[in-house]
Amino acid sequence: MITQFNFNVLTSHAIPPDVRVPNENAHTHFIAFDFGICENENGEYEPQLIEMQGFPTLFGYQVWQDEVTRRHFTVPEGYSTYLNGYDRNTYTSLLREILLGNHPAENVILLEILPHQQKTKIDFYCTSMYTGIPLVCLTELIQEGTQLFYLNAEGKKIQVKRIYNRIIFDDLQQQSEAIQEKGKLLLEELDVEWVPHPNWFYRISKYTLPFIDHPYVPKTYFLNELDTIPENLDQYVLKPLFSFAGQGVVIDVTKADIDKVTDPENWILQRKVKYADVIQTPDIPAKVEIRIFYFWKDGEARPVATNNLARLSKGKMIGVRYNKDKEWVGGSLVYFEE
Repeated sequence: MITQFNFNVLTSHAIPPDVRVPNENAHTHFIAFDFGICENENGEYEPQLIEMQGFPTLFGYQVWQDEVTRRHFTVPEGYSTYLNGYDRNTYTSLLREILLGNHPAENVILLEILPHQQKTKIDFYCTSMYTGIPLVCLTELIQEGTQLFYLNAEGKKIQVKRIYNRIIFDDLQQQSEAIQEKGKLLLEELDVEWVPHPNWFYRISKYTLPFIDHPYVPKTYFLNELDTIPENLDQYVLKPLFSFAGQGVVIDVTKADIDKVTDPENWILQRKVKYADVIQTPDIPAKVEIRIFYFWKDGEARPVATNNLARLSKGKMIGVRYNKDKEWVGGSLVYFEE
């Protein structure tokens, strides 16, 4: 669906007007697909696409995690975290090629809000280590007309020509007034290239799911397009379109939850799936999602699957905030037979 000719038309209303960024490019450079390992009515394991995002994830950290895992554990011959024949060298080479484009590493930045305070900071450090691009906080950007600059470690002013964007606007809107004010520059016409462009965070997202009809995609509806509310609401999950890290999701939906929604066009109702208790641990089994990384070079017709991560959970949802009191949960990786 993402590669079909009218995808941009179908998703034209996905981007909230107040965060629409100019100079959108032809396609995203990155996509992450989250597949839950689920159990169907016959008790068989099957994948279910829980979510997708046209946005980066732990692309650098997963390289390092594989290296550390192999250093301390025996991984069977013929198994790899990488997909489609990629290995550590070809994967990091492709990542570097996409991030840098035609620019020297010093003119490309990984942009985030207070990056050293983020939960994913280890990925930022790994990305910088593997690609050579510096981490720059939004607050450190210097704007001169349509150009952006930052100060390097020696205090020299360096022009930003390409941005590896890690800023999520939902996060930006929860920051201090000063940081939010600084963030307004992102909505201006700037002489920079985006990788990926911020608009793709919205185009390829929960917003896309209602358009997909497939056995491995839970049936999903825009709340404002439902003629009648299903009677079996306990079989559905209510999700806001424009949030991250699972914030705002209602697991045990009631009619009262539906009635409280004042902007139904910004919500989806998604059929519940049954996560399989598939990973044995010292106490209780863990559920798992497998996130597949897709990279999309400029000029290529389609993205390509390159690597993965696994997310283990014992809470009601996948994610750190839902597993704070649990053990043997969190980020991991999957080894596929080559």
